[in-house]
Amino acid sequence: MKWNKQFARYLQLSLLLTSNVFVFATAAEQITKQKNGSALNSPSQYVNPFIGTANFGATHPGAQYPQALVSVAPFNVAFEGKSANGDKLNPFEKDAAWNSRGYIFENKLLTGFSHVNLSGVGCPDLGVLLLMPTTGALELDAEKYGSTYQAEQASPGYYRTVLTKYQTTAEVTSTLRSGRSRFTFPAGQANILLNLGLGLTNENGGSLQINSATEVQGSRTIGTFCYHSEQARPVYFVARFNKPAQRFGGFKKMPLYKNVEAEWMPHNNNYKAYPFHRQLLSGDDIGAYFSFDNKADEVIEVELGVSWVSIDNARQNLDAEQYQTAQRLSFDELRQRAVNAWDSLLSRIDIDASSTEKTLFYTALYHSLIHPSIISDINGDYPLMGEFAADKPLFGNNKNQPRYSVFSLWDSNRNVHPLLSLVYPELQSAMVQTMVAMSQEQGWLPKWELVGIETKVMVGDPASVVIADTYLRGIRDFDVQTAYQAMKKAALTATNNPLRPENADYLQLGYVPVDDEGPYDGSVSTSLEYYLADAAIGRLAAALGHAEDAKLFQQKSLNYQKLFDTSTGMLRPKKRNGDWHSPFNPDGGRNFEPTAGYIEGTAWNYRFYVPHDVPGLIKLLGEDEFVRQLDLTFDSGKFDMANEPDITYPFLYNYLGQTNQSSARVQQLIKQHYHNTPAGLPGNDDTGTLSSWLVFSMLGLYPTDPGNPTYTLFEPAVKSARISLNPAYYPGKTLEIQQNAASNSSYSWQEKALKTPFISHQQLVQGGVLRL
Repeated sequence: MKWNKQFARYLQLSLLLTSNVFVFATAAEQITKQKNGSALNSPSQYVNPFIGTANFGATHPGAQYPQALVSVAPFNVAFEGKSANGDKLNPFEKDAAWNSRGYIFENKLLTGFSHVNLSGVGCPDLGVLLLMPTTGALELDAEKYGSTYQAEQASPGYYRTVLTKYQTTAEVTSTLRSGRSRFTFPAGQANILLNLGLGLTNENGGSLQINSATEVQGSRTIGTFCYHSEQARPVYFVARFNKPAQRFGGFKKMPLYKNVEAEWMPHNNNYKAYPFHRQLLSGDDIGAYFSFDNKADEVIEVELGVSWVSIDNARQNLDAEQYQTAQRLSFDELRQRAVNAWDSLLSRIDIDASSTEKTLFYTALYHSLIHPSIISDINGDYPLMGEFAADKPLFGNNKNQPRYSVFSLWDSNRNVHPLLSLVYPELQSAMVQTMVAMSQEQGWLPKWELVGIETKVMVGDPASVVIADTYLRGIRDFDVQTAYQAMKKAALTATNNPLRPENADYLQLGYVPVDDEGPYDGSVSTSLEYYLADAAIGRLAAALGHAEDAKLFQQKSLNYQKLFDTSTGMLRPKKRNGDWHSPFNPDGGRNFEPTAGYIEGTAWNYRFYVPHDVPGLIKLLGEDEFVRQLDLTFDSGKFDMANEPDITYPFLYNYLGQTNQSSARVQQLIKQHYHNTPAGLPGNDDTGTLSSWLVFSMLGLYPTDPGNPTYTLFEPAVKSARISLNPAYYPGKTLEIQQNAASNSSYSWQEKALKTPFISHQQLVQGGVLRL
């Protein structure tokens, strides 16, 4: 899912030119890694968290623990109407800056470190609970206390920079549910501000209570992701300082009144400070300050725990993860734990490749392991899925199974979840168990879920695809019968269906008509997503022994043929009466402009989007015409690497045996769009989807048909790779992939030639050697 991609088109060249001067992994940083105990040959050393922080990649370089509830990230989003340096923006620049993420590589005014963040999403939300170190007289207006910065460093679980305005070094690290900040100040007055007003969410209310000179607790409201009217939800926190402040209190942004003198407003701004202790401060745009009288190079650390359930749980999370047998862990010990956690996961795949290739590969794998992320507390509590109501419980508990969130399924069903199923089946199983539990709590499977809220973003029924695909790959330790009934409910309920709101027409006509759609409804896109989901449900039905259901859903999935227009060779919007929508512009929808029939794309981007029946589409077009149109899509610039509907297209040549062409297209796209620079992603990472594309593409295999456990094969970008298989799920020990030096068009499994460039998931997880 993307947001304002037209800006990416406009800025892409300048961003690439700017980012080409960026250098990652300096010698000094490598020495730091070694001093902190990280082996120089560990996979985490190759991760460059700055990749994707430009070109609308929407990633952040902050301290990130794998699939964590908390990440501590620098926040430098431009103030509304102004650039990062304070210059007035024109409307184009204003929208580009304000609708982007909390960190943009080109921005240079830092206003704090946020503790609850999203990575690679298309709309602003979260980015809250900001800590900011300052020096000198107390200033509470973020637009004034913001600072430029230099000497940035980032690696898994760690971020460091120097705030030039304050000559203060800021370092941050994180655990699963908490963060630790380490600030090194010059001599004089030092201040640490906790700003609850700043953030990316459209909500800005909060509350706080200062318990002592070393502790503050409270909450911050988030909500309305993508400007949808879903309910808001509070996130709770407890923050502690390693030494007491000499002065502390709360502050609130006050409305401006004419001819009224405020009690006390530092520097004549409109923030009012309240020195207090154990009083509750609530409202919009509030915060707390802690001031210290420091010697030169004095270090102050802040630990901050988070919970989506309660302040008490935030405190439990903090105590459990920042302390060991009542002994406070050091900053470096916490950082090392994050490094170890990343190495444990990243080392599941060991590749033989150049240093640059390793950086691209392991950074992509790193991004693929951020979301979905944990939202359950150390005691097992989590927010239940669904709308709030007086007669419904708000929270559940499962001490034996983590609860996950951030299911951007329109994106991630395509490759993130198949990647997790192959390499991390235990994680994929836990995520599917979460999805099934959510269906019981709210009555429907999730579509685009955020901290227990269904945001209703995007189209289709992607959870059905993910669950069927997971089961068919052999991961079966979840309640598949409950899941199957939820999938059937979504597929067959005609009205009041939040997963398939267009289902009444779809069930009657076999497609979603264009007649009633608004500018973003996307009748063709929606129909194609329903067909894909029906195909997945049909395959699962067959595996579960439901023959009649299997036949029904397979037939429904082939109704894409009703949208196939022989005169254009396109999948075209059709009216309720069966007439084609006219006039028809295949290029309509470029740069994410609204157009009849398509969501986030053009007719070109969707013309081959029938992944469950590519052979059937080839038959409709004819083999020669299929290849001609496929070539034309790439050669005329109609292909969009930055969005999901067409990202399987470079692999479609394999369906006609043109494996060299698939390999050439894949290698061309890697070279063109993926770089070791901040602009090194094609666009919005979509919770790891563009990164997962790169992981699979560098390995030489890709799941072109989610819901069908088969991979298509092509030339890998690495010399060899060894995937350690989880013995709790798969019979094999290691899957080894090797470049076949003899011929780049020869494929073999266990030294036996493959007749086609396809291989099943079940074969690969037996373990063995795949030569490509």
